[in-house]
Amino acid sequence: MILILFGPPGAGKGTQADLLKDKFNLLHLSTGDILREEVSNNTNLGQQAKKFMDSGELVTDELIIGMIKNKIDSTTNVEGFLFDGFPRTISQAEALDSMLLSNNLNVDKVISLEVDDDILTERLLSRGRSDDNEETIKNRLNVYKNQTLPIKDYYLKNNKLVEVKGDGSVEDVNATIVSSIS
Repeated sequence: MILILFGPPGAGKGTQADLLKDKFNLLHLSTGDILREEVSNNTNLGQQAKKFMDSGELVTDELIIGMIKNKIDSTTNVEGFLFDGFPRTISQAEALDSMLLSNNLNVDKVISLEVDDDILTERLLSRGRSDDNEETIKNRLNVYKNQTLPIKDYYLKNNKLVEVKGDGSVEDVNATIVSSIS
């Protein structure tokens, strides 16, 4: 099983990922974690990524996909994979689909957590991070809407998207997700 958790900052992707990975024996794939691991292990891909990072540039989609492929290829004893916060662009979604297809895999479901901006802002402010204020949160939500939200249509057209109202209790949201993928 391959799942993608999708939604704006503060929608509860990380919380739901923790529950789903245990329930379905999935490997939780966070691109940030994978990137740090590759750099720390000084792999070939990690060395290439470090050059981009050291110069303040974004790591290319090709490198990220290569790292994800390595992680998938080297992982055993799981029932599948859970992507959290990736892909972020249509080109990443297409590259992910292509890489998975080359491994005879495909995305089963994309769970889109739907939460109103007011609730997202309240959740993000309550985390108490020093860099979170209403202005930065508004900017993060705008970046999400402009750059990442178009992926929703991509997966909708491919009959992979499931929308889940994400403003209920953690347990209720999780129950809805589980029933949508079972």
